[in-house]
Amino acid sequence: MDQFFLVICGIFILFMQTGFAFLEAGSVRSKNTTNIIMKNVLDLFIGAIMYFAIGYSFAYGKPGNAFIGHNYFFATNMDENFTYAGWFFQYVFAATASTIVSGAMAERTEFTTYMVYFTFLTGFVYPVVAHWCWSEVGWLKVGMAHGLSYIDYAGSGVVHLTGGSAALVGAIALGPRIGRFKPDGTVNDLPGHTVTVAALGGFILFVGFMAFNGGSQLSISNPGDGNVVALSVMNTVLGGASGAIVAMLVYKTTDAIRGEDHYWSLLITINGGLAGMVSMCAGCNDMLPWAAVVIGTIAGLAFMGWHHLMLFCKIDDPLDAVAVFRVNGFQKFSFQGQTILASFGWNLLGAVAIIGWTVAISTLLFGSMKLLGVLRVSEADELRGLDEIKHGEPAYPIKSYSDQ
Repeated sequence: MDQFFLVICGIFILFMQTGFAFLEAGSVRSKNTTNIIMKNVLDLFIGAIMYFAIGYSFAYGKPGNAFIGHNYFFATNMDENFTYAGWFFQYVFAATASTIVSGAMAERTEFTTYMVYFTFLTGFVYPVVAHWCWSEVGWLKVGMAHGLSYIDYAGSGVVHLTGGSAALVGAIALGPRIGRFKPDGTVNDLPGHTVTVAALGGFILFVGFMAFNGGSQLSISNPGDGNVVALSVMNTVLGGASGAIVAMLVYKTTDAIRGEDHYWSLLITINGGLAGMVSMCAGCNDMLPWAAVVIGTIAGLAFMGWHHLMLFCKIDDPLDAVAVFRVNGFQKFSFQGQTILASFGWNLLGAVAIIGWTVAISTLLFGSMKLLGVLRVSEADELRGLDEIKHGEPAYPIKSYSDQ
């Protein structure tokens, strides 16, 4: 029963890749649609091979040390606690972390370079963080004094903070898309080509988050499991709801204050809902529903703050991936059996360690690629669009509109 529970939840989480693909495809221009969807496809398939070969071993291989696991390479030498369902569930988490990066680097990244990076992220960067936080011997899980441990029920730090931090470094290293910022520093809107597809992706992600957070109980057969799963789902809905409403209201209000046209933005509302659900991941299994509303509200405010801060700093993130995932992956409000101050301090240390690790590796990789001149496509390719140049399969080929 537990394995069936993990497989079903894992399938829903894998289906979140469809949500990411639609959200990203709708948020980029039509000339880059095939390119961004291709990246989502390879996040799943190359990610699966890498997690099978080395990623799961680095995350959960035994015996391991406080920093990294080993053994279990290519699914060999498994102990009696290993299940295929457990591998599958952990793999879809790893794939989610790598997908976050593609949105922030959309429309101007060299395709082969991106493949190299997300291969490294899925096979090494993410598994090390997972080992720290979720392995029995990981240093954050074990704690170093007074029985402290790092609390991250559903990957607030492990998945979202890791992926969001890598996304931030990637967006900075790449620089903004051509035409994103005017010579006087003002923002030039480069809208995606279909809000409908982006919204469909958002709805799919909303549904997937129920399995993402609810499935993190990892079992359903023990007494009380059902209640914890149900509470996690309820809190995820409430956190997403408050995040969406707050983001929508703040966007409309701040536009009006600046004297601009004030709209009820669908895309901002969707991202606010995602931000609220991300903020639930740390402790949705162990908080009262009213707390979920409060934390979701903070998530909506944090998302909007970083949305404007990224633009102010002229960092181009077409999907607002950093504002949604990195910022709200940092929220950790769950404390168990410890004084609030000591628990908060240990979890804050864990968040800082995750950021430091991911930023350091990402800077090394993206920086070296930039120095070699292989990180970003040429100006001519960017202007023409990556679908035709890189894939020969434009999402909307002109020939399909003609009988000739």
